[in-house]
Amino acid sequence: MDMRKLVGQNVRKIRLEKGLTQEQFSELSGFSQQYLSGLETGRRNPTVVTVYELSQALGVNYLDLLQPPSSRSRKRERAG
Repeated sequence: MDMRKLVGQNVRKIRLEKGLTQEQFSELSGFSQQYLSGLETGRRNPTVVTVYELSQALGVNYLDLLQPPSSRSRKRERAG
């Protein structure tokens, strides 16, 4: 899978789970809404630092943004 799309999908999924709009997430993260839109659609190639900063703004581990959705689901099942 394309890592840009994977990170973007994970950011979008977690952002929506937290009930945040792109505008609200933009304010929390410090990244522009335009950048976040490009990221979530897989058009942006985030750096390692960006992935870390996004994870901090979302309140999740940075690995949650890098793992395929099936890996995240299994991790939650084991934790629960």
